[in-house]
Amino acid sequence: MIEVADGVWIRRHAELDLTLGLIVGDTGCLVVDTGIDEAFGRAWANAIREVTDLPWTVVLTHAHFDHAFGTAAFGGCFAHEGCREALVDTAHQQAAEWSGQFPGVATAPLVLPLPAPFSVDLGGREVLLGHPGPGHTGHDLIVRVPDAKVVFAGDLVEQGAPPQFGDSYPAAWPVALQKILEAGPEIIVPGHGNPVTPDFVERQRGEITEIVTLCERLNRGEIDLEGAVSRSPYPQKTLEEALSRTIRRRPLRRPDGR
Repeated sequence: MIEVADGVWIRRHAELDLTLGLIVGDTGCLVVDTGIDEAFGRAWANAIREVTDLPWTVVLTHAHFDHAFGTAAFGGCFAHEGCREALVDTAHQQAAEWSGQFPGVATAPLVLPLPAPFSVDLGGREVLLGHPGPGHTGHDLIVRVPDAKVVFAGDLVEQGAPPQFGDSYPAAWPVALQKILEAGPEIIVPGHGNPVTPDFVERQRGEITEIVTLCERLNRGEIDLEGAVSRSPYPQKTLEEALSRTIRRRPLRRPDGR
């Protein structure tokens, strides 16, 4: 465990370069994401208990297996309301895709989240939960620790590898990153990789904006793929993934399901 600010901890993992979070107050603690499968979640829970024995509340930043499939080790959890639907819709597919590399995902009990409150009182410390709009997914949740000037950004921010566009809303993603920056953090914890500064997030916002521009030009026939790849800040595979999302984007659902 690494303490990145007073009472704010992260745990780094070799698996997928994953980063999980813990925020400790006077009367409770908040767990940010639960990991790959139930065994992974139990190891994460045991590591938390080496830091604090306070009761925990668990939040998920989004519905991808590496952030959400370890929740059975903790009991219940909270997330953006769209996270529950995404887990119901995609859990089986995710398990099938990743069980070869991580066998535990095939048998991980699916724990569906409840809608997240706006804030969590940990005793002497309030943590704010919010949805900055679609980006990496349609239901990204960020976790703000105002007194420590830390934001847990989930996979809206990724350090050490290009952002993943598989379930993304590329054109909206830079707006979500701007909202993170407007919160005034000094430390941003990504879903994968090491904590970063606002300058890193600003650079990534610019890179994603450039990807969106290239995808728009490709869609209009103003540039070919070879030309776009030569200008892309990310590898061809990442560009093509983003391009697929600009052509076949799923519409966002309203909170009432319509």
